[in-house]
Amino acid sequence: MPALYITTNVNLDGLDIEPVFSEASAAVATIIGRPQHLVMVVVKGSVPISFTGTKEPAAFAQLISMGGINKVVKKNLIKSLGAILDNHLSIPPARFFCHVVDTTAGRPQSKL
Repeated sequence: MPALYITTNVNLDGLDIEPVFSEASAAVATIIGRPQHLVMVVVKGSVPISFTGTKEPAAFAQLISMGGINKVVKKNLIKSLGAILDNHLSIPPARFFCHVVDTTAGRPQSKL
């Protein structure tokens, strides 16, 4: 199950963030190649964040997946998630950092 955690300094009170959930889960599912009903998305707002020395709108995301991650997938995920945050929360892609983790990286392949 891929899990996407998005933390931002943007105040989400009164904002319709449903498109962030739906578009992010669809993007993760499509790009990683997992069923959308297995994707978890968590969005947390109003977290104090300083990025590049300012407190302008910014976000940190962490995506954790059991497999399905390579360089192309990472690049596409970061680009897609950055666009979603820019479109819905006015967070410029240059103020978005994404940490992508593949929990199976470096493990021997199962023979099951």
